[in-house]
Amino acid sequence: MPHHLRVPASVPPPLAGHLPFVDAPGVPDPIEVTSRYLTRGGRPWFPVSGEFHHTRHPARHWEEELLKMKAGGVTAVAGYVIWIHHEEAEGRIRFDGDRDLRRFAELCGRHGLDFIPRIGPWSHAEVRNGGLPDWLLARACTPRTDDPAYLTPVRTWFEAIAGQLRGLDRAHGGPIVAIQIENELYDRPGHLLTLKRMAQEAGLSAPLWTATAWGGVRLPPDELLPLYGGYPETFWTEADGGWPDTCRKHFFFTHRRDDEGIGADLRPTTVRGGDPAALEGRFPWATCELGGGMAVAYHRRPRVDAADVGALGLTKIGCGSVWQGYYMFHGGTNPRGELTTLQESHATGYPNDLPVLTYDFQAPLGEYGQYRPTYDELRLQHLLLADFGQLIAPMQSVLPERRPAGQYDRETLRWAVRADGQSGFLFVNNHQPHEPLPDHPDTSFTVEFPDAGELTFPSTPVTVPQGAYFCWPLRLDVGGLRLDWATAQPVCTVDADGRTVLVLAAVDGIAPELALDTSTLKSVHAPTRQVSSVGGRVLITGLRPGTDAFVEVTTTDGNQVGLLVLDAATARTLYRGVAWGAERLVLCSDGVVFDEHAGDGRGGQGEVRVHSRRAGEPSFAVLPAPERAPVVAGPSGGSAATGGTGAVVQETADGVFTRYTVLGAGRHAVVEASATLVRASTGPAPEPVTGVQGRASAPVDKHFDTAAAAEYDIAVPDGLPRPDTLLRVHWTGDVARAYVGDTLVADQFASGRVWDIALDRLPADALREKGLRLRVLPRHADARVYVAAEAGGDGGGEVAARTSGEGAGAVERPTSGDGGAVEARIGRVEWVTGRTWVMRAG
Repeated sequence: MPHHLRVPASVPPPLAGHLPFVDAPGVPDPIEVTSRYLTRGGRPWFPVSGEFHHTRHPARHWEEELLKMKAGGVTAVAGYVIWIHHEEAEGRIRFDGDRDLRRFAELCGRHGLDFIPRIGPWSHAEVRNGGLPDWLLARACTPRTDDPAYLTPVRTWFEAIAGQLRGLDRAHGGPIVAIQIENELYDRPGHLLTLKRMAQEAGLSAPLWTATAWGGVRLPPDELLPLYGGYPETFWTEADGGWPDTCRKHFFFTHRRDDEGIGADLRPTTVRGGDPAALEGRFPWATCELGGGMAVAYHRRPRVDAADVGALGLTKIGCGSVWQGYYMFHGGTNPRGELTTLQESHATGYPNDLPVLTYDFQAPLGEYGQYRPTYDELRLQHLLLADFGQLIAPMQSVLPERRPAGQYDRETLRWAVRADGQSGFLFVNNHQPHEPLPDHPDTSFTVEFPDAGELTFPSTPVTVPQGAYFCWPLRLDVGGLRLDWATAQPVCTVDADGRTVLVLAAVDGIAPELALDTSTLKSVHAPTRQVSSVGGRVLITGLRPGTDAFVEVTTTDGNQVGLLVLDAATARTLYRGVAWGAERLVLCSDGVVFDEHAGDGRGGQGEVRVHSRRAGEPSFAVLPAPERAPVVAGPSGGSAATGGTGAVVQETADGVFTRYTVLGAGRHAVVEASATLVRASTGPAPEPVTGVQGRASAPVDKHFDTAAAAEYDIAVPDGLPRPDTLLRVHWTGDVARAYVGDTLVADQFASGRVWDIALDRLPADALREKGLRLRVLPRHADARVYVAAEAGGDGGGEVAARTSGEGAGAVERPTSGDGGAVEARIGRVEWVTGRTWVMRAG
């Protein structure tokens, strides 16, 4: 079916200089805000922010995890500064150890990452009291208002934060580009302004001051940049409510920014505040909470797959987003409270019971830094934004003439274009969770540009497959070559061997076609005989995507340009970063980080570290290749991995890449763990209990000491490397907990996913003395919980997914219902060891 879209002939320029956001004087790259996009250093700027809570992750791992985020295309790290985590006891504000806010911010700055503290004072973040300390709530005051009895301790808290961040603002070359005030406060603009003024008086400074904008927010006029969100699933809705419509709408191209569903469990859904159009006319479409995953509550345990997040993210770009912000990008673990547990729970009046410790969030980087398929999906998009975001940001989003009739229309193709008068990007989404969308055969597009005529493409109609989502370039300039269209997604460019190389990712099920404007090229060489001239274009078809699908072009200006079309799977292994003194592309099925500062002080060129939990020897391909093969400097982080400098790097050709394989490196291992049944589950499952809003409450501590709980001893072999080793548990039941002695060290609600426990999070001395014990409770047949995948499925665990595709081990998701009783039982248990290999310049 042909699809048509007309780009408007004229668009008024954006408002500029109308907002009181001012960067520090004299900075080389001043940040400014127009009504449609942001600029930095006078150029359009398309930030990518990812949430990472420093107090939910050990400080010893912060630097490596930040480098993982950077390698994943995140340019700014956002994070709540959670009051109760720092001042659980009144008057004792702690910034030591894992609470060291300053060190975390400095690490962001060291590695070229912007930092966005979300200072509250109320955060939510699935934290006890939304982050407000118990001692504060015990006072005679009205929180989240201008009550002086509330503002006085808030002022002290803001001053403490300011003290930690002093000298890290933009005026002093620091990384802080934005500060968020409060969270999800939709009807008190005066209080939001009070908090902003207090933060400024305390000494906090940033070019951007932000607030969450969902739920019909009312903000103080022009004082706070509204940030939006959108999730593919929810834990905060009812167990039997099905897939929420507020999530469904995010898989359509629309110009509606608000998501009234986020936080709706904590506010009256009938209350609405300001006029969304008023905000949209003055502020760009920026986000801070696109769902990178989703938490699980006891009563509702959704499952989020990589395609869900990837399709949502790409759709938002097509809708008009100019700032991709993800919550969470990195999972975590709740710290141990000295006085109470610190999770959101019915016990503190919240509608949802969350696990005591785990805050994994099914994030792209998991609770223990595990790489997830979502990380690969989003990195592919972030590479696109890193190179072409400055083009996309000023482009308006244009919707086609024929659009879906409503949120339940699954038959009409969903697509949009970001365009200016001459060029653009086409976005298509044919994926949504739970309800597959059909194939769209015989699809072609016509896009009319007011200044450059129309494009009709591809040359032969294609079938848009079920589950596909992609972006195609329209009239894209690549080193002087005009690419009129490509039925493959642009990923990034790199300079290699004196030419500009554009990498594109093929779409599974759609043959790649490249259309080159003949007026911009002198010669073309392609690894296919299917090259033809049609209507002023050179059409290249018949390419077999891969590392050798390389088209060489000489432009009319004499420039050398390369077009490389990777297959979809290989494209999702692509990284770009500064490696051994130059910017390079790296293909690797494992995790890769680029550390430009490694070797500082000894004349080094930085290093690349490869994090591997795959069978076989570490292998990666590089473009352009360094002059000499990199050398193995050994495992990092004190790992007990074997190999080290005794390993040998083998060099081979891999298309236009050069592949390096580390021989004798010491391989990833999966060691079956010994799980001894101490006590079978013989008692009845705990009787269902309901809490706030009538939702099911999680079993409490006493239930794990009853006959209902199955109990297992886990043997911990000597010699396991503490870093990079996970205990992977396949289990069924309702709730599982891990103990070392009497200390709770990990927990999980059953949702069909494997349960990982990091060895280096377990107290070593106590582990040797008291051992590791797992307790599992069965689920009662009458428990009113939603389970996204029946317990026992691997749920696309990290190793299975990265070796066999994102759906490996997945089981079908029910749309509703409690699933009946489920026995408490541990099946397979294994130790999964990893290796982190350090590669330095040869």
